Amino acid sequence: MAAVNDRLRTVLGQRGVSPDSLAEVCEVDPKTVGRWLGGRIPHARHRFRVARHLRVEETFLWPEPSKHPGRPRDGLGTELVGTYQNRASVPRDVWLALLREVRHEIGILVFSGTFFAQSNPHVARMLSERAAEGVRVRLCFGDPEGQAVAIRGREEGIGDTLAAKIRASLTYYRPLLGEAGCTVRLHDTTLYTSMFRYDDNLLVNPHIWGQPASANPLLHLKRADGTGWFDNYAQSFDAVWAAARPWAPDQERTADHGQD
Repeated sequence: MAAVNDRLRTVLGQRGVSPDSLAEVCEVDPKTVGRWLGGRIPHARHRFRVARHLRVEETFLWPEPSKHPGRPRDGLGTELVGTYQNRASVPRDVWLALLREVRHEIGILVFSGTFFAQSNPHVARMLSERAAEGVRVRLCFGDPEGQAVAIRGREEGIGDTLAAKIRASLTYYRPLLGEAGCTVRLHDTTLYTSMFRYDDNLLVNPHIWGQPASANPLLHLKRADGTGWFDNYAQSFDAVWAAARPWAPDQERTADHGQD
């Protein structure tokens, strides 16, 4: 039995679009939209129209890749749900839905990640709520005093600004210190990729030399088995996490401004 499409229902509510109105846009019977909400996957032309009308990525509304018998298409595998030209183009609704739907684990690996809080001023409260429900929350930021951050700042041509942005970003997460299930650490590693994990969904943001992370592409992966991309990235997250140090804000400099 198909699962109810809560994402489609949520986006319709957020956009103020009724099922009947969506049916008119897609030139289908309202009962057809009802079946979509009930979990049926529309034909490709209808998926395109819905996503364009609601201003979200098609792969956000229908993240499961098509399953066909036989070999994966051209060896591409089944874990790649979708791609974005850059991180800045990921709809805010995608970040919020993944955060709301998580049940077991959140893992964030970034240098500054300022956008993560500035695009959602309630992020600390939402993370705290997830932790209270039993979700393990691990946040790993670049060490503003470390060599990796200094090098990255020089490569992007912004010098000490990156360290300042990290200190500014960390101030959003001070309320999480001492919360059961929430841990914040600082790493001093060469960060090839920023990662945002929500259970078996992983947003991977590869770094291009000299460009800010927001301008770099983003891949949406969904774990399929224990031998694919997802697990390779998850293992690298764990390795960086193991070498990172706990954040002790009372012993470090802070900043009250900054932007990403």
